[in-house]
Amino acid sequence: MKFSCRRVCSLIVLAYFLFSIYAAYNVFFKTATVSRVHRVTASTLQPLRLDHGKDLVHSDETGDWNPWEEDEKLDTISLQQKHKVSVKVQERIAQNRPKVHKVQIWGKAAIGLYLWEHILEGQLEPADAAAQWREGELRSGKLHFSFYTGPAVVPGHIPLDTDSVLLVLNGREEQKISYATQWLQHVQTLVQAHQVLHVAVVLLGNEQCNNNWIEPYLRKHGGFVDLLFLVYDSPWVNEKDVYQWPLGVATYRRFPVVTPRSEMLNSRRPYLCNFLGTVYKNSSRVTVMEVLRREGLDKHCITTVRDKWLPHETGDSLRKYQEALLQSDVTLCPVGVNTECYRIYEACSYGSVPVVEDIVTPGNCGNSYVAQSAPLQLLKAMGAPFIFVKDWKELPAVLEKEIKMTLLEKHERRKKLVAWYSRFKLDLKEQLTDAIEHTFFKSG
Repeated sequence: MKFSCRRVCSLIVLAYFLFSIYAAYNVFFKTATVSRVHRVTASTLQPLRLDHGKDLVHSDETGDWNPWEEDEKLDTISLQQKHKVSVKVQERIAQNRPKVHKVQIWGKAAIGLYLWEHILEGQLEPADAAAQWREGELRSGKLHFSFYTGPAVVPGHIPLDTDSVLLVLNGREEQKISYATQWLQHVQTLVQAHQVLHVAVVLLGNEQCNNNWIEPYLRKHGGFVDLLFLVYDSPWVNEKDVYQWPLGVATYRRFPVVTPRSEMLNSRRPYLCNFLGTVYKNSSRVTVMEVLRREGLDKHCITTVRDKWLPHETGDSLRKYQEALLQSDVTLCPVGVNTECYRIYEACSYGSVPVVEDIVTPGNCGNSYVAQSAPLQLLKAMGAPFIFVKDWKELPAVLEKEIKMTLLEKHERRKKLVAWYSRFKLDLKEQLTDAIEHTFFKSG
């Protein structure tokens, strides 16, 4: 027993001796292992350098130690690099963003309202049509349009903030031409002073297409007008610098912008046809009325005629005219001085199919370089879904066919007409803006 106790004690002493030797070896002789924390601390003693040898990170002079300092500084560098990339991306987007060009429209003829409110779908302030000064703004493609109209809009009093102008003029008769010439001379002065660089004109031309008075103002004839949008079937039309423009609705009689509604498109209309207008002596309009009475068709149509043209409508006469369009399946459109008349476009507004007399009236209107289908070349080129007649003796057959049509067929045709007219106006808007963008701002 004594022997055993002595052996155990000896083993314990031996183990303690060996442990003491091992501990002394680790403390005085073995190389210390460097942990990650030690590496972070050591690295802070050397400054991190980037571009041009500038110190970005400095060691902590106070001796305080932050084990996450290296990660935080790397995160800061990453954020700075991301910011630089973001700035470059924004700059690239700004460079590639389409440039917007300002164009002023000076509406000095009633067709300017058809252009602004019906084609471009712009609004005017104030809304009162009798206001002395009205204006509006809108964006179309790369163009920012501003529109000015009214009696108070006179030469030299429009705030010019662009070098591009679209002038809307009336050149139908001598008095109107004289007034239009004053505006062109004013614009010419601005061009000579380098205040205006680009000029386009929308012109209500003469009904016999006698428009030679404006020719010297066109750039190709030594003038300053880059583009001409001309009403009626002028032989000048080439779709390069002269375009055909529609007559549109009679805005001077305050014919409104009509919004198609379900009731207008899907109702049963009580009358086959309508004609409200001036009947000139020895004109085809006399023939229309005779055919209706002779065939007993006048009871199926709304007809109100007068023998003298009146430039203005009363509120009551305008309301009756709109009701006639709304209550008739077709609208009779005999020629006047020209084949093209306001009634064609007004009928389209209410879904009443125009029955158009397809003959060229006396004068210089006719085929052009780009179309050989006069009259109404613009409407035909755009696929107008009208009924065309060469002689009003065809009218009884036309109305007989109307009587036989089902209500569903009439509804579908009405919707087709209204949809076509909406597309027609949109196409004109695109044609106008494209022509201006290409001619005025070729590099933009």
